[in-house]
Amino acid sequence: MGEFASCPPEAVKAAEAVCGPVELKEITDRRGSAVWKATGPMAAAAIKLGTGESAEVTAREASVLDQLPGYTVTAGRAGEAVWFVTSWLAGRSTWEVFRAAREGAAGRPIALAGAVDLCRSVAGLHAASWVHGDLQPSHGIHTSGGVKLIDFAWSWREGTTPWTSFQGAMVHLMAPLAAWISAGPQPVKTSPAAEVYALSGVLWTCATGDWPLDYQAAGIDRREAGPEGLRDAIATGRLPLARATPWPELQDVLRPVLLSGPADRPTAAGLGDTLAAVIT
Repeated sequence: MGEFASCPPEAVKAAEAVCGPVELKEITDRRGSAVWKATGPMAAAAIKLGTGESAEVTAREASVLDQLPGYTVTAGRAGEAVWFVTSWLAGRSTWEVFRAAREGAAGRPIALAGAVDLCRSVAGLHAASWVHGDLQPSHGIHTSGGVKLIDFAWSWREGTTPWTSFQGAMVHLMAPLAAWISAGPQPVKTSPAAEVYALSGVLWTCATGDWPLDYQAAGIDRREAGPEGLRDAIATGRLPLARATPWPELQDVLRPVLLSGPADRPTAAGLGDTLAAVIT
């Protein structure tokens, strides 16, 4: 493992303006993007640093946070790197909320409530004409005030020009966009309908512990194929859904969403209402 990136003094100073004197905890450092938790006597903040190719991505995310209601951000540059400071979100990710449900039926009521809360958070984003663009099991944080989304680097507001080259989305959750990304043309316009597919895929993954598509049934070795190979295979539209049904009641709601075309998918709010009626 390489050495963790150094946090810019300017970013620490910005965090201390909100938190008071802070202690830094290293959270993650990969692909040119590093995150720290800055904890002080008055508050806690997240510091994110983008270097190299990730500098532009970090700048984009800071720009989105600056426009979204309910988020605050302070951003700056340290040489060619870009950093920003935003409030630390205290809570568990959707993946963690589902952990007990993956281990047994007793955890299902809490997980189901978390699924509904995630749907409503995404619905709120869509109602404000934003598309997240990169929903993943760890990108919803279940706070005491509801679910807050993180990692907005690939988000865009409908009616504006998307990023010129879309590289977001977890490959396993991007079926509606896979062919477009593989064959072009760029820019790829993520949509609420495509995001509802990703949302359903996130919940399927959190409930079952595996991705929605059955690569083994299609004769695909995920490691050998790599992200581009998987994306191209997904783009054919021939990969079946996984057959394991550890939580049939939930999966029976998600399955038609994952199999339907964009015009037939519910909204994020509609999916949340349907899940709220599931009997565990």
